[in-house]
Amino acid sequence: MRRKTAAPPSPLPQRHGVDAVRVRLPRSEEWATVGDYLIERLSGAAPGHVAGMLESGLVVDVDGRPVGARTPYTPGLHLWFHRDLPPEVPVPFALDVVHRDEHLVVVDKPHFLATTPRGRHVTETALARLRRELGIPGLGAAHRLDRLTAGLVMFVVRPGDRGAYQSLFRERRVRKEYEAVAPYDPSLALPRTVRSRIVKDRGVLAAREVDGPVNAETLVELVDHRGEWGRYRLTPHTGQTHQLRVHMNSLGVPILGDPLYPVVTGPVPDGDFSRPLQLLARRLEFTDPVTRVAHRLCSGRKLAAWESYQDWTGRRVG
Repeated sequence: MRRKTAAPPSPLPQRHGVDAVRVRLPRSEEWATVGDYLIERLSGAAPGHVAGMLESGLVVDVDGRPVGARTPYTPGLHLWFHRDLPPEVPVPFALDVVHRDEHLVVVDKPHFLATTPRGRHVTETALARLRRELGIPGLGAAHRLDRLTAGLVMFVVRPGDRGAYQSLFRERRVRKEYEAVAPYDPSLALPRTVRSRIVKDRGVLAAREVDGPVNAETLVELVDHRGEWGRYRLTPHTGQTHQLRVHMNSLGVPILGDPLYPVVTGPVPDGDFSRPLQLLARRLEFTDPVTRVAHRLCSGRKLAAWESYQDWTGRRVG
């Protein structure tokens, strides 16, 4: 079995906390020049824009030398360039550092801030913001929270350590505890462990439960209730996409403010911060795989719907 060789380091510095794009030319003789390949490869951009990048020296090789449109095609050649990033709506909430040492940065992420660059959220992400604010260009995420979920997220300072910390989550050696506000159903017997099979199809907003071997498991506990709303403690034993949201919906108590469950109302528009999903990653407990130090970290955030004792239709609760 052939081992993957590590990609060479980027010759371009980060821009706004975002890495340059790396492209490796496929082993093929289909294209005569670098320009031919990039114009086809970057079909989402206007051909004139790609040609302009090449003409302006914005595409470089491993040594940082500009590569032109007429440069002969060389299979396996690595190229780098920065994407033109459209303006993003700033997320006007603090990103609080709750732990920092030479190996780790753990932050308390606000609602509406994506963890890592993806899709239309690139510079307005926790990773890009931390790289800029802390001056740690090699910072990487050990795991990810949904953009709409608030709470604790772990980042790794040294790229060489990232695998060790990611394995904590992959091997389920991190105890994660969440808090949620959802309808209170006195007939719902809790605590209980919800087990099901969850799949998330590419390009589809919502995940779904299907028949088959169990791949998602969540302990659901009722902590308190006020009127028609309950405060729940959710302890996932697996990490499927939207697992907590799907499991709460399957119990008939969908999390307050969820735009996908039980009904898909579409993605939350950028700049609309009026109705945060009432889900919070409250605690992380783990033993550091590098230092062997035991950590028990807690979010300082509050879920607005519970703290106000008021539901989102304007009626007092409790």
